Amino acid sequence: MKNKLPAFSGKNMKNIIVLGAGMVGSTIAIDLTKTHKVTLTDYSQEALDKAFKKCDQLSTQVLDVTDKFTLQKIIKSFDLVVCAVPGFLGFKTLKAIIEAEMNVIDISFFSENSLELDALAKEKNVTAIVDCGVAPGMDNIILGYENENLKLTDFECLVGGLPKVKKWPFCYKAPFSPIDVIEEYTRPARYVENGEIITREALTDCEYIDFDKVGTLESFNSDGLRSIIFTMPHIPNMKEKTLRYPGHVEYVRVLKESGFFNSEEIEVNGTKISPLDFTSKVLFNEWKLGETEEELTVMRVTVKGKNKNGETEEIVYNLHDEYCNETQTSSMARTTGYTAASAANLFLEGLFTEKGVFPPELVGKHEACFHFFINYLKDRNIHYVKTSRIL
Repeated sequence: MKNKLPAFSGKNMKNIIVLGAGMVGSTIAIDLTKTHKVTLTDYSQEALDKAFKKCDQLSTQVLDVTDKFTLQKIIKSFDLVVCAVPGFLGFKTLKAIIEAEMNVIDISFFSENSLELDALAKEKNVTAIVDCGVAPGMDNIILGYENENLKLTDFECLVGGLPKVKKWPFCYKAPFSPIDVIEEYTRPARYVENGEIITREALTDCEYIDFDKVGTLESFNSDGLRSIIFTMPHIPNMKEKTLRYPGHVEYVRVLKESGFFNSEEIEVNGTKISPLDFTSKVLFNEWKLGETEEELTVMRVTVKGKNKNGETEEIVYNLHDEYCNETQTSSMARTTGYTAASAANLFLEGLFTEKGVFPPELVGKHEACFHFFINYLKDRNIHYVKTSRIL
């Protein structure tokens, strides 16, 4: 069968540097130590120590990515860079990496358009695979692959990371910083309807949807289409929505409408502070996912279009993944981090060699690349279950 591709041969060990030792960055680094020499860097020595305790195969180094000169000097001695810094640092860091003529896998969820760096990457003869997580990430890879098989009319991605224990009022925990989550709630949401780009506020168009093993979840608009708005303009209907437990949206909208997410500073007892900084600080403990706290990731990707027989076919990929007790790794870190690690190995194996900036859909469209991702994740007990039906 042509989809039986080995996940990774491991014949060519490389030196990889991972920027960012958060939950996801450290998960990527630890996974890559199975087949490569890995150096994990971060601004925080504490974060590096925590990762080293989980895996003593790691080399660690304190590094401030905002120090462009030092960053570019250090990464030049490696074979590949993996960028897992917070979103607000992402675009500048990615640009600095490309300017240093280094190939890179990037998962930083920044608001800027990564395709603006495509010309620079081509000029520097660099391959940059971006947005390489779960969503954006695997949903793009699935879309890119199925776009080669169907004449698509519709794409929808529903995705969310959720705690197993619902703690009132938000019933939510995250393996990354609250400010990145709030960005998802404040950034205008773009979707495509009848070939037109529609922009709505985030947290709108709420729907209740049932999922096996979880029950009813609440979906809402979020700005998750990102690159596919530009790379897949021929698909007339495309939408991405975030999933939370019912009730979450109402509480977040109260904060948003009351001004708690505003970035403009206000004065309180003679001290200036932005409501956003205050809110992020307050929500840090409320939303902070504990190191061994059980959570899960749910995703449903649906595509629809004409198949080669002229029939209208609907294909659905379902993901249900949970916290791994064996490795003590959160589901969101697993599903995000292992996708990025897969991209790193895929690139180092020579399966993708094009130069420029590539969102995942432009990698997943290649059959060998798509099956590499699917098999790599399957080897780590992350399963995308595919079903199809003729409409």
